[in-house]
Order: sequence, then C-alpha cells, then structure tokens
Amino acid sequence: MANMQKQTIRDIAVAGKRVIVRVDFNVPQDKKTGAITDDKRIRGALPTIQYLVGQGARVILVSHLGRPKGVDPKFTLKPAADRLAELLGQPVTLAADTIGDDAKAKAAALRDGDVLLLENVRFHKEETKNDAAFARELASLADIYVNDAFGTAHRAHASTAGLANFLPAVSGLLIEREVAVMGGALKDPKRPFVAILGGAKVSDKIGVIENLLGKVDTLLIGGGMAYTFLKAQGYNTGASLLEADKLDLAKQLLEKAEAKGVKLLLPVDNIAADRFAADAEAKVTADAAIEDGWMGLDIGPETVKLFEAEIKSAGTIVWNGPMGVFEFDAFANGTREIARAVAESDAVSIIGGGDSAAAVELMGFADQVTHISTGGGASLEFLEGKVLPGIDCLIDRNPRSTFSAGNWKMNLGTPAEAAAFIAELKPLVADADGPIAVAVPATALAAAVEAAAYSNIHVAAQNCHFEAKGAFTGEISPAWLAKMGVSYCVIGHSERREYNNETDETVNRKLLALLDNGVRPIVCCGESLAQREAGETFDFVRSQIVAAFANVPASKLCQVTIAYEPIWAIGTGVVASDEQAQEVCAFVRGLIAELYDAEAAAGIRILYGGSVNAKNVGGLFAQADIDGGLVGGASLKSADFAVICNTYQAD
Repeated sequence: MANMQKQTIRDIAVAGKRVIVRVDFNVPQDKKTGAITDDKRIRGALPTIQYLVGQGARVILVSHLGRPKGVDPKFTLKPAADRLAELLGQPVTLAADTIGDDAKAKAAALRDGDVLLLENVRFHKEETKNDAAFARELASLADIYVNDAFGTAHRAHASTAGLANFLPAVSGLLIEREVAVMGGALKDPKRPFVAILGGAKVSDKIGVIENLLGKVDTLLIGGGMAYTFLKAQGYNTGASLLEADKLDLAKQLLEKAEAKGVKLLLPVDNIAADRFAADAEAKVTADAAIEDGWMGLDIGPETVKLFEAEIKSAGTIVWNGPMGVFEFDAFANGTREIARAVAESDAVSIIGGGDSAAAVELMGFADQVTHISTGGGASLEFLEGKVLPGIDCLIDRNPRSTFSAGNWKMNLGTPAEAAAFIAELKPLVADADGPIAVAVPATALAAAVEAAAYSNIHVAAQNCHFEAKGAFTGEISPAWLAKMGVSYCVIGHSERREYNNETDETVNRKLLALLDNGVRPIVCCGESLAQREAGETFDFVRSQIVAAFANVPASKLCQVTIAYEPIWAIGTGVVASDEQAQEVCAFVRGLIAELYDAEAAAGIRILYGGSVNAKNVGGLFAQADIDGGLVGGASLKSADFAVICNTYQAD
C-alpha cells in the first residue's frame, strides 16, 4: 500500500490561523420539513472542530449537500449549521455564499475560536471539476487546509484535493482514524484475516476482490454477487441476480484464490423467493442451487453457520456489503446473523461503510465493532487499493519522504507509449514509501494523467510558460496543466538553461505562475563542469536559488521541490560522488534557511539529479540532505525506475 501516513492538525500550529476544513455534512433530511434525520456525519466531524476551536483557530467549514444544479435553497446547509451549533454549544455562522463577498467578509471577521460554515460548495459547478481558479478563491479565505471528509476523499474535487495545491494541507482526526484502522488492517492484519463481501454485483467489487486475494486468509462472499460465482461453478441460479458477462471473470477469481491459498467460501444454501418483494413467498434451498422461477434474496441457515465459524476464529475482519436484501425483514436474517457474529468476535472488526454500515447500525450492533467507516465509495476504493486523492494531496507525515521523479525528456512521447509504461510501472511501485512522478512529453500528458489516476504515480510536465495565454508559439500554459490534472512541472532544467537560454528571471516567473495555478514546481539548479573546476559551484547555485525564490512566500514552500542537477553529470554517465551531491544539497538547504528560516529548510524536499540509476541510488538516497532523485535515463526502464522508487530513507 502506498504511503498514507499524513500530518494531522496536531502537527501544525493553528492558533490565530484561519483554517478551512472540508467536512462531510451531506446528511439525510426529511423530504417535507428538511429536518436532519441522522446527524452521524456531523457528530463524526466534532473531534476535529472541537480541537481546532480549543486551540484558538478561526474555523471555516466547507461541505456539500446533495447534488444541486446551481444555487438551490432546498440544498442549503442551514440545518447543518443549526445542528452543529447545538452539538458544539456555541454559535456557528452560516455564510450566504461560498466564495462571494459575504463569505469573504465573514471569514475576515472571525475571531479565535469562532466557527463559520460556508454555503453548499456544490452550488458552484467548478467544485466537482476541481477548477484551479475556484480552489484558489476558496484558499484565499484561509491560511491552512484540513481534510476531514473521508466520505468524499475518493473524489478529486476543488474542496477535497484542489485546496491542497494552494495551502499547507493536513488531515483531521476522522481521516486519521480511518487511515490508521483500515490501512493497518490491510498492511499488517492480525491473522487469520477474514474479509466478508456482499452486495449486488461482482462488477462493483472486482478491484476489491483482486486486492484482497493478496492479503486475506479467508474470503466469504454473499449477497447478489454470490450468484454469479455459483453459476460459474455450474449451479443453477434460477431468476437470481446474475452478471452473465462476468462468469469468466468469476471463474478466474476462483482459480486465483485457489492458487494463492485463500479459502473462498460461497453460500451452500439460500433463502429463495418467488418474486422480489417484502411479502414474497420464501423457502430455504436444499443446497447452493436455486430452481427456475425463484431468486436468491439471502444466504441460508447452513451458510450462516459456515460463515460464523470462520468469523469466530478471525483475528481481523473487514466487511463490505450485506448478505441479502436486508431492507425486507424476511430476507434480513443472513445479514443480521453475520453482523451478530462479527460483533461477538474478538477480532479487530471493520465495517466498510455504505449498506453494510447501515445494516450494522439498523440492527443495533454499531457499538460492538471496532470501526465503522464513514465512507461508502471511499472505503470501497480504499479496500481496492486505490490511492484516494483527498488523502494523497496532504503533507506526508515525513514531509521529506523520498521523492522519485522520472524525467523522460524526449522519449515515450506518444499517448500509447506513456500509458503502457505507467501500467507496467504501477504494480512495481504500489508499496513505495514516498511520492513518485513521471515528467512526460507534452504530447503524452493527457494519456499519462488518465493512466496514473488513483495510483501513487503523479504526472509532471517538463516545462511551461509563465503567461496564461498569448502569442507564444509552442509554449504550454500553467493554467492548461492545472485543468488537465497535471500535478508537477519541472522548471529551470539545465538543458533548457543551456540550449534554450532560460534565465533565472524566467524560472522565477514560471515558479510563481505554477503556484498561482496550483501546479507544484520542481525547481532545478546546478553548475557546469567549468564552474565546478573554477570553484564557482556555491556562488552559482546561490544566485540561481535566490533568484528563483524571489517573492515566494514561506507558506508556499510545502508545494515546491528543489532538484540539484550538476550539468556535468547529466547524460554523461558521470555521477557526483555521494559526498559531492550531499555537500551541495546541504548548501541549498542552508540557503533556504537564510531566505526563510530553519523550519522551512528542514521541511523542503531537495532531490539530486544527474545519472541516478538503480546501482548508485542507495548511496545517494542515504545522504542526510538528499530527499530523492530527478532521474533521467533510468526512469525509462520500469524495472530500474522501480528499484529507485522503492529505495528510501528511514524516517
């Protein structure tokens, strides 16, 4: 699993700061009165809000509610503001808008410990598009960003991920717990590790099954999805829910489970109904087969016993999806008994959100399990092994965790080549401890972004212009990169300085433009062989860094990476010794301390670039002030680049 250890609100000073917190107040309401019928999500955000208030922060909350098409009073957050005020025991101000004059005025007027809730963020279509300009406006209200909405962390929206491109970003306490409990179960479970999967369709859980087969000891499958597996085994399934186009896939998954030594158990009997209705005639089948004209709507009593035995012996349990149509009383027994077994077990028990969470709560077992996830889709994607954008964007627990950035230069430039390489690389680096980026040719940026989605691989551009638009033939706008979802951009590369006459002034203008558009700069510096031999290395690098960082505020340094790449070691096969590379990287860190302060210097990533390869990476990355590499030729071979990506310093 990719690194999900992030800084939290406990790791930063918030007193007197305006802190914008993404919460999930998408609560169910009575359709007639608008009254909140379940305030669980509001209560889930209380620990984070109370901590910030207690620390003297000026708290600005942002959330969505429903799926409004523009401004719609039916979707106002006023009921949420009122309920939160009751729970907090203090006033909660509701802004009349999200980024308008009222929101800005009320945010500016906040005093220490005050709480402001912005109006529904989805009143703006730019929110779900992760529009950089909209995120920038939201960010202008605050000094720090906190994400505490696990339920929307799988969405790359402006308020869930985009804000982190403009503000120092950390997690709230709810997300911290979700990652600790669910991540811990997947990474280092107490065994036996038993996963229970239900729900309607195999197609909804393919990725989850694939990921869990490499981790669990036992996999129990119930719900509607079980009938596709039973059909694949040759059983008649009558009129039960069936995905005929997934039968071959089901067979493959069964074979894969056997090959991996995973005990995969399916229903051995069922509760069948003559129609899909609460008052349908029901009967218990003699075995796993279901006769024509009948449909399976729940697991049978023998299956309950079979599953209970596995649950009783488990050390860790993850459950996602009900065993049957639990909304109908006649077909709720399987889900109820599995919930009871999970609640009574001694295992670490995790309920993966959505219908299974609703069932556990409805049936009265919520306080008897270890953890109920607040995210339906988010928990499913987490179990699937996907990287969640709303968590990935936050500052790493170690802000200098090793960063491996591949610079493809003028290689792998067609969309097909880029996509194929990333697909090959993903499984090789899935457990890498630090961030990864590939700087691809402009012709392949869109394909690379699509191929890398929901993985721990980010996409970088190799250059940009400092203007947003204009008569600049062949140039690339930072605004375009942001709209395309490009995360990073390399600027000031020595080859561009050498061959394209790029100056310190243009590097600075590009850096400022990238930051203004929410794209993270990788700023290069480095001397020529002649300058090194003349003893001019430190003076030259100083001039580059001082010029590049002109007018860059300290609050933006968490978005910036520096890469020291001696020109004489690029593409020549000549590599700076570990000591030479460390010496200059330490000097650069000292410059940041001079320009800002020691804290800023201690937190900024500094990479070494210059013929880094799979053989020399260990020594280079072991140096105290080298936080990764800007890798050229070795990044064009997936196996070699994977070695580099999986080499890191201990925290």
